[in-house]
Amino acid sequence: MKKNILKLILLGAASILYSTVAISDNSSEITIVDRPTVNTINSYYKSNKQPLLPSNFIKLPVGHVKPQGWAKRYLELQRDGLTGQLGEISAWLNKKNNAWLNAGGEYGWEEVPYWLKGYGNMAYILGDPKMIAETKIWIEAAFKSQQPDGYFGPINERNGKRELWANMIMLWCLQSYYEYSNDKRVIDLMTNYFKWQLTVPDEKFLKDYWENSRGGDNIYSVYWLYNITGDAFLLDLVHKIHRNTANWMMDSSLPNWHNVNIAQGFREPATYYMLTKNPAHLKATYNVHNLIRRTFGQVSGGMFGADENARMGYIDPRQGTETCGFVEQMASDEMMLWYTGDPLWAEHCEDIAFNSYPAAVMPDFKSLRYITCPNHVQSDSENHRPGIDNDGPFLAMNPFSSRCCQHNHAQGWPYFIENLILATPDNGAAAAIYAACEAKVKVGTGTEVTISEDTQYPFDDIIRFKISTPKKVKFPFYLRIPSWTKDPQLEINGKKAEITLIAGKYACINREWKNGDVVAVTYPMDFSLKTWQVNKNSVSINYGPLTLSLNIDERYHKVDSKETAIGDSKWQETADPSKWPSYEIYPNTPWNYALVLDSKNPFGNLVVEKRAWPADNFPFTQQNSPIVVKAKGRQIPSWVLDQYKLCGVLPDEDCEKSSQKDDITLVPMGTARLRITSFPASYE
Repeated sequence: MKKNILKLILLGAASILYSTVAISDNSSEITIVDRPTVNTINSYYKSNKQPLLPSNFIKLPVGHVKPQGWAKRYLELQRDGLTGQLGEISAWLNKKNNAWLNAGGEYGWEEVPYWLKGYGNMAYILGDPKMIAETKIWIEAAFKSQQPDGYFGPINERNGKRELWANMIMLWCLQSYYEYSNDKRVIDLMTNYFKWQLTVPDEKFLKDYWENSRGGDNIYSVYWLYNITGDAFLLDLVHKIHRNTANWMMDSSLPNWHNVNIAQGFREPATYYMLTKNPAHLKATYNVHNLIRRTFGQVSGGMFGADENARMGYIDPRQGTETCGFVEQMASDEMMLWYTGDPLWAEHCEDIAFNSYPAAVMPDFKSLRYITCPNHVQSDSENHRPGIDNDGPFLAMNPFSSRCCQHNHAQGWPYFIENLILATPDNGAAAAIYAACEAKVKVGTGTEVTISEDTQYPFDDIIRFKISTPKKVKFPFYLRIPSWTKDPQLEINGKKAEITLIAGKYACINREWKNGDVVAVTYPMDFSLKTWQVNKNSVSINYGPLTLSLNIDERYHKVDSKETAIGDSKWQETADPSKWPSYEIYPNTPWNYALVLDSKNPFGNLVVEKRAWPADNFPFTQQNSPIVVKAKGRQIPSWVLDQYKLCGVLPDEDCEKSSQKDDITLVPMGTARLRITSFPASYE
């Protein structure tokens, strides 16, 4: 069976059926499958044209999936907070003398499209007229910037070579705008631009550090256009981009160790694989994903320690990741899910979205920090180098600072929401990443149905889907079964389906759906233990999809955003730091605990307490978390801040621990801006 599954991943073959059952009303066929079938082509949404391999999932046009529940609240906070209001702070978004709006302007690099690709998608999802109008100002400027030779955008040249990284990002903005508007000017611009790219000699193409690392983003845009126009020259361009992009196919090394480059660039071989069908390309992407984590990712939260760059000797959970790294990894996971159908990528995206990314921003989404760590016990404006790779105040929550993350964070939740309901090649629908939403999707013979997902997941284990349809329609509906769950259950219209749901697979419900049909899945959550052998056998506790952290009482200290920003920050003259303050966060309670575990029953000391859902519909704070866990701990006197004012590296397993056993509380990792997530263990 393992050989068959590997063949399935590498060759994109049809899904493997594990079991089939008809429930009592004889109207449904339920199968357990590895992947959706790719033997057919979706009739309603743009799919990969031959010779590209078919994708297992197809993203719906932006705006077709609307968030509900906490996901909607998060997007509203983002709109009302830093993302939506960044235009009054960032110098790079100042319309005066902006190179994206005015030829020869001063600011014309990555910041505008970084921000716009999240801001614009958020505008389309929320249907916000003011935001859509703002988005169009920048989109129209991109159209206006086109030159007779096909190039568009600001001109940045280094050593006689045209720098193309910022253009790659703007292409994604244009693609989303086309999905929203169907404006054919996007197709014309991209066609002419890609023809221009073919004219650039290889020795001058994609040679700058950032564009060279991230050429896969360019390939994705070429595929996007090819699936609309079918122009053969585009496939020639794909080969050219690949041979001029950094080599992400080495067995035991990487072209560079920058955290965002890795989170973004590792998928380039898999993207190229969709054209070449060469299994080595797909395997290379899986290899890089695992390679960086074998050494630097022996921590919770789905990421790896690279507080700018990963460095040998800096593998402790007190090392962090950029906010850019979080959102780019989420985007990569979503794309890998489309390409392969592998549920690993859905689960990994959830890991970052639920456990790592929320703590990188303030609860009101009005400021963020550059670096967030699994063991993060002080968030100040100090320079922590060389404990942290980069040089500057990278741990404070500052809305004026960290120019890349300040803009690029915007994509995280909009892209996540767009992937909550996906189309499948067999004219069906799928839910692989879970959160409350409502999606309109054409299925079966062309009927547009509304799928309403009602859940408090990941804080609750029940997910309900209601189908609204103007008439009966038959189509398959796929549900990912998480790998961590035991004894999951499926009900259709209140009737239990007598089928064994296999963790790590998909349940495919193929039936004639009628208006008001309800599917409910229960994915029971329980504790699991992860021992990080490389990091002194420290341990992390998971509860379903949530990783748990020590509940540290957080003290917030307001500071001036201008005075504490990093050196390359720029802001508008009218930006008001009193309206947009920075925050340093300090611990009011001890954090240096070993987790007490029963050697025979590791979870015997852990007690789950369920609390009421928060009235403001926002569960990602310690105070609002609907789940807390009571535990026992022993303090470690020697474990203190180190000389760099960072959480000290994990102590040795046999370090001296207090004889006193304390009651401690664990909270979901994503709710804690200060946290210990990798604990020394005290087995008793």
